[in-house]
Amino acid sequence: MENMKAANRVNEIQEYYFSRKLKEVAQLNAAGENIISLAIGSPDLPPSKQTIDKLCEVARRPDAHGYQPTVGTPELREAMATFYQRWYGVTLDPKTEIQPLIGSKEGILHTTLAFVNPGDKVLVPNPGYPTYTSLSKILGAEIVNYNLREDNGWQPDFEALEQMNLTGVKLMWVNYPNMPTGGNARRETFERLVAFAKVHDLVIVNDNPYSFILNEGEKLSIMQVEGARDCSIEFNSMSKAYNMPGWRVGMCVSNPTFISWILKIKSNIDSGTFRGLQLAAAEAFNTNDEAWHREYNVDVYKRRRRIAEKIMTALGCSFDAQQVGMFLWGRIPDHYADVEELTERVLHEAKVFITPGFIFGENGKRYVRLSLCAKEKQLEEALKRILKLQL
Repeated sequence: MENMKAANRVNEIQEYYFSRKLKEVAQLNAAGENIISLAIGSPDLPPSKQTIDKLCEVARRPDAHGYQPTVGTPELREAMATFYQRWYGVTLDPKTEIQPLIGSKEGILHTTLAFVNPGDKVLVPNPGYPTYTSLSKILGAEIVNYNLREDNGWQPDFEALEQMNLTGVKLMWVNYPNMPTGGNARRETFERLVAFAKVHDLVIVNDNPYSFILNEGEKLSIMQVEGARDCSIEFNSMSKAYNMPGWRVGMCVSNPTFISWILKIKSNIDSGTFRGLQLAAAEAFNTNDEAWHREYNVDVYKRRRRIAEKIMTALGCSFDAQQVGMFLWGRIPDHYADVEELTERVLHEAKVFITPGFIFGENGKRYVRLSLCAKEKQLEEALKRILKLQL
């Protein structure tokens, strides 16, 4: 029975925090606790009507159910190119510079496989999306954390980066607008990242699903920087800005060589997405106009954010009112020994599930994150419950 044991990589990681914690929440709900979840960033509003109509239309076609090309349909790639031109002013070749993804999360896997050998180093932000760390560990990469700090607007500290040992670093993960902190994208940051990549011969990967959420200014992409395509990859996603998290439609954009390497990996792992999903996604890209994005990406979240700020204040937390995205990130009071002292009390006494920041890295251990993906009525009820705790 010696061979009947888990691979070593299984011992390198833990079950994803939300996978584990949501099982506990489900048990509490089954016992009648009625937990309000302000933890997950899963948009609760529907896609546009024309998006759903297109999905239904295509699904009824008898010839729409076969295998689809891994590279994506021409209609989807064209729509993705139009999306980048329309919102970011970036011109892309839909045939060679765009690869549709089953969401950005799988893009992290495919990109790491395409660029990183076991033992190579990857730069991962702290705090940052946990999947950058877990997938790197699974694939045998050496993780080198770089610090993001509140007093620096959660932007990379380039002076500190230059002092690090960067020998063997292949990729640098960045995520602007930032999750979990809400730090906004800055053109200067993207320009410095491109210059940094060229000096140190590494690839920047910017994960960019939040540029529409609570962002009334210019929408930024690292691809707007001259020369970025030579050394950068950008992920984008329909999950957040198009209310399509369960559809699993995303994209990566870069130069033709990088895209071809990612496609080589992807084509050996999965098959093409259902044609109905691809054509419905193309419909959303092509028809969701500025008025739709303002209503669903700005106005709704503004109303929710006002209540979330009251919740954060009731928790005794401080926060930056300028942060963007679909979360609110706040620093817990100093008198708590650790963040779970607060979040576990809120869960079990107020029956509200909020996210402890430690899951995003050591630099998040004094923070909590609230999701705005809950109806105003739920947010108001969560506020009432937390106020009763008299924290």
